[in-house]
Amino acid sequence: MCSEDMKTENATVLTEFVLTGLTYQSQWKIPLFLAFLVIYLITMVGNLGLITLIRNGPHLHIPMYLFLGSLAFVDAWISSTVTPKMLVNFLAKSQIMTLSECLIQFFSFAFGGTTECFLLAAMAYDRYVAICKPLLYPVIMTNELCIRLLVLSFVGGFLHALIHDVLIFRLTFCNSNIIHHFYCDIIPLFMISCTDPSINFLMVFILSGSIQIFSIVTILNSYTFILITILKKKSVEGIRKAFSTCGAHLLSVSLYYGPLLFMYVRPASPETEDQDMMDSLFYTVIIPLLNPIIYSLRNKQVIDSLSKMLKRNI
Repeated sequence: MCSEDMKTENATVLTEFVLTGLTYQSQWKIPLFLAFLVIYLITMVGNLGLITLIRNGPHLHIPMYLFLGSLAFVDAWISSTVTPKMLVNFLAKSQIMTLSECLIQFFSFAFGGTTECFLLAAMAYDRYVAICKPLLYPVIMTNELCIRLLVLSFVGGFLHALIHDVLIFRLTFCNSNIIHHFYCDIIPLFMISCTDPSINFLMVFILSGSIQIFSIVTILNSYTFILITILKKKSVEGIRKAFSTCGAHLLSVSLYYGPLLFMYVRPASPETEDQDMMDSLFYTVIIPLLNPIIYSLRNKQVIDSLSKMLKRNI
């Protein structure tokens, strides 16, 4: 165990960290680089393309698509926070990251991840009002309310990320600067801290747990009422349309929350590092790739807008 003097002395030295990345085997680095480069390019084209479609389609300037465009922006943000640095590390001889770079990357990721949780909850509420109270939908879910929910989602994401970033400053690093991860996440930092990170762990558990519980409960409540309403419908076409409208959102929510719950709510330990990296890979790289595909392929208005735009450009 380091003494307080030793901690202070070494803390000024250990201001750089080494990311171990996804693999130690050099023969896999080029294939992984190419694979993740293709995934990143498809992710950016998909999400930025979806934003462009919504922006250029006046008939899509309604709450449902404003939420969807914001989700696409956040997915592009998360992917750009993690993937470019990971790609550089595949080719670089040294995977060094300074403490300031580490804090910026974690803040950017935590901001995007938290905002996405709130957005998914807001989207579930939007679908609840649209299906359960269709006649009141234009009155309840106005563009003004939509903008307020979007602002609250982004502000909530900013504050949550800021709290954890500030708390990291209480930690010192004197034993190791090796981070067993492919980006600078908060749990791997706690694992190499000389200072007791119990307070940091507690804040992660309380804040991240509360945010996930709030958003999951909101989503479950919304879709419980939606399911009850759907089952009361006599029209087969109405049931099909309702399930089609909600199916994409439910699939996205299921894919997103599974890894996130395992990552930040379960106890951390060295034995779970590899599993944590796989979970992180899923919601930082794969989910941003899948979301625009899931929402676009199941949304007739988005497909129609894409077709019209392609015809205009041919």
